[in-house]
Amino acid sequence: MSQPDRIVFACSCERTMPLDADALAKGVEAGCGGRLETATQLCRAEIGRLEAALATGAPVTIGCTQEEAAFAEAAEAAGDAAAYALANVRETGGWSADAAAAGPKMAALLAMASVPMADAALVTLESEGVALVLGRDEVAIEAARRLADHLDVTVLLERPGAIAPPRRADFPVLKGRVRNATGHLGAFELTIDDYAAPSPASRASLVFGPARDGATSACDVVVDLTGGTPLFPAHDLRPGYLRADPRDPVAVERVLFEAANLVGTFDKPRYVNFDAGLCAHSRSKIVGCTRCLDLCPTGAITPAGDHVAIDPAVCAGCGQCAAACPTGAASYALPGAGDLVARLRVMMRAYREAGGADAVVLFHDAEHGEPLIDALARFGDGLPARVIPVAVNEITQIGPETLAALFAYGAAGVLLLARAKPKHPLDGLARTVETVSTILTALGFGETPVAVIETDDPDALGAAVREAAQARAGTGAAVPASFLAQPKKRQLLEIAFRELHRVAPAPVPVVPLAAGAPFGGIVVDVEGCTLCLSCVSACPADALSDNAERPMLRFTESLCVQCGLCAATCPEGVITLEPRLDFAAWDAPKRVIKEEEPFCCVECGKAFGTRSTIERVMEKLGGRHWMFAGEDGERRLRVLQMCEDCRVQAVVNESFDPHATERPRPRTSEDYIRERGKPS
Repeated sequence: MSQPDRIVFACSCERTMPLDADALAKGVEAGCGGRLETATQLCRAEIGRLEAALATGAPVTIGCTQEEAAFAEAAEAAGDAAAYALANVRETGGWSADAAAAGPKMAALLAMASVPMADAALVTLESEGVALVLGRDEVAIEAARRLADHLDVTVLLERPGAIAPPRRADFPVLKGRVRNATGHLGAFELTIDDYAAPSPASRASLVFGPARDGATSACDVVVDLTGGTPLFPAHDLRPGYLRADPRDPVAVERVLFEAANLVGTFDKPRYVNFDAGLCAHSRSKIVGCTRCLDLCPTGAITPAGDHVAIDPAVCAGCGQCAAACPTGAASYALPGAGDLVARLRVMMRAYREAGGADAVVLFHDAEHGEPLIDALARFGDGLPARVIPVAVNEITQIGPETLAALFAYGAAGVLLLARAKPKHPLDGLARTVETVSTILTALGFGETPVAVIETDDPDALGAAVREAAQARAGTGAAVPASFLAQPKKRQLLEIAFRELHRVAPAPVPVVPLAAGAPFGGIVVDVEGCTLCLSCVSACPADALSDNAERPMLRFTESLCVQCGLCAATCPEGVITLEPRLDFAAWDAPKRVIKEEEPFCCVECGKAFGTRSTIERVMEKLGGRHWMFAGEDGERRLRVLQMCEDCRVQAVVNESFDPHATERPRPRTSEDYIRERGKPS
């Protein structure tokens, strides 16, 4: 038996916002195949309608997030078969100066929420409560004293002054300086120099014994109260590393409270999936792509041979590695790019079918973006009707494939809401925005199609989005695309840009790009190329290929990720990269860069090399090199014209030793003196 159609509830929240029932019905039907029901107080007076809908077993979407607890209780009463999704259409659309025109946006948000999302895998961190408190004075000792009832504490004092000994030795107090630190919650390792323990007979102040370098410490939690340089990059994002200014009592209290609870098992999402087979980091110890290594703020990514390694326990989920990865080896999992684009496709279709036009999509995170949007709705004019907010885990996870897909689906603009002082650098996002904006502008989508808003002020956010909505009016695709999202990132990127070019207002065949773009071509000095094909073996994306039948070098531009391994590997140095987006080349088959006539074995006729190469070798060696001179010279030259199989047979069957010839006598000083006519 087929599952009942989805039931979509839109509630006016006690008539505090208008509901355009006609637009909502058209949008949810087109977007998610849903049947619309409107309500006035679904969470209280009309909760029975929701319970009845859930009891049917049909999937349900509810246009409210504030009363999630009440809806969860209703679903629990309906049984295990009850499935529901929530969408916030009040603060994002209904509570707005443009509420009367927000019907298409509400329909888009309801339809998008109806698309199920795959759950990300989890990474488990275990802490037994072994803590190291770093400090310089009594503040660290007092912090350790307060933590001792909860954790197994050790204090390490860096360049301590006169420190009064604790009355009771309830925990070790040591001296030392941390040289380096690695790890995460449950698995920290520190190397300590100037390490020393105090004498138990210390009287007025701690007297430390002889110091040594290179001591090691393993712990689960690090509490850093030194007030100095953090031990880790992006230290706020390192699980288990807690840091506070010792001169700030409130900050110290906050850290102590958090540290006391870091005992047990903790789960965090595996933010990034990684396929080492697709990585273009290096080949044969020659480094190619380093995009993810350059962008990771926490140091979770390290080289590991031909590929990189991502430590999921250290990864903080910024997603810049996945957004920048040209091959799709690193892909974001919360959600995956394919899942996110699938939701955006449904959202844009519902918006369009409900009568909306010139949508501007606002990407934001939950921790920073949602409070700003909420404040703007409650105390300001709210978001404009054409600005559709989309919550993601991190705005830095947005890659070029997502932006291209959105504009292909008909978006007129994209905004990304960041903090005024981001937790980590936004370099990767800035490069993505620059690259995609260059392409969009060249294709006729106008100036500044993608922009980042950095603010913590709701009023500043409101002014920025209204200005963007006005500026982007009339710049979207006239006939949007409707392609399905692909699960693999590189496939999604290719189809998104192809469809973007197809629906663009003013398509051009080629868009030049800045260095570092994730796609482009190569330029080969054909005269200098010897068809050694070392570039083919180095290419991680199969953009360069040979031909088993003939000496040939071919290139597929749509597969090129501009890693540079071909140029770095080429022994002749005849390859250079050309970052660009050549739509004609993407649609073309493999392009032959160079082809030569094969040289066939003089014995069996098998093609085993290029004629130009064999003839050049023959010319350089014949009659000029001592091994190919004399009565056996022609015989040895003939061996060079054989394939590898026939060459072995000739050597074995004829007892032929290519080295069995008299080498010229080395020239000595006497020979040179004699040639000058001087007596020795």
